[in-house]
Amino acid sequence: MHAATDQPPAAEPARRPMHLPGMRPCLTPRIVAAGGLTSHVYLLAGPAGSPRPVFVLLHGIGMSHRYYRRLQALLARHGDTYAVDLPGFGGTPTPDRQLSVADYAAHTAAVLEKMGVSRAVVVGHSMGTQFATELAVQRPDLVSHVALLGPVVDPTRRTVLEQSLALGLDGLKESPLGNAIVFTDYIRSGLRWYLTELPVMMGYDLDARLALVSQPVLVIRGSRDPIAPRDWCEKLAATVPNGTFLEIPGKPHIVQHGGAAGTAAGILGLARA
Repeated sequence: MHAATDQPPAAEPARRPMHLPGMRPCLTPRIVAAGGLTSHVYLLAGPAGSPRPVFVLLHGIGMSHRYYRRLQALLARHGDTYAVDLPGFGGTPTPDRQLSVADYAAHTAAVLEKMGVSRAVVVGHSMGTQFATELAVQRPDLVSHVALLGPVVDPTRRTVLEQSLALGLDGLKESPLGNAIVFTDYIRSGLRWYLTELPVMMGYDLDARLALVSQPVLVIRGSRDPIAPRDWCEKLAATVPNGTFLEIPGKPHIVQHGGAAGTAAGILGLARA
């Protein structure tokens, strides 16, 4: 059930959009304010009827819901999906202070409660894996399962230079459309906010925080991802009691874009665990 939010959408909220073959699914936008911060939430409703999983998609630094479109459309065949543009990203208002990962997690929890979400499979990509992990630690009542796509930051490469080189290498492997989404989203968020939040991403100890997660966890990487090395991803999956690892062959860092079908299959398998 979806509660009313601060600003109503242009479309009637109770109406589920009709998806015709060959047409892009219609996202329902919401603007949600909580704790002095604002997020944009893009809902794609799942099948009507019996209870279904709820999926929450959290982007990485500089990014937005746009690189989740393919994955969101696939997951929406099985349940309601919420792709969140977090404060400072995707055209949302830029906060007047640096936000910690814990701040983002607390804000996300408040946003989900305003949207009427009481339990969800939380999916994070890149820095979004930090937000997803912290949300699972802070609010285990809200999070049933955790999917980490291309997690960061590998502790053996915890310098901005190393991460920048890996990001540049990844750009050579992504599709033209994937790179277009990345670059335009970076422009939308702006260099100042990116640089404000970069030290936050670099300083978050994902290994230690993930060890506190009790929910089932799936770690996914593309086999050509230079940012999230395989050995570290396997180690992360082994950190939790109910952790699994999945590698999508031939795909780089934005695995949910280039390898949406395999990524969706993995997440759906996790949701059934």
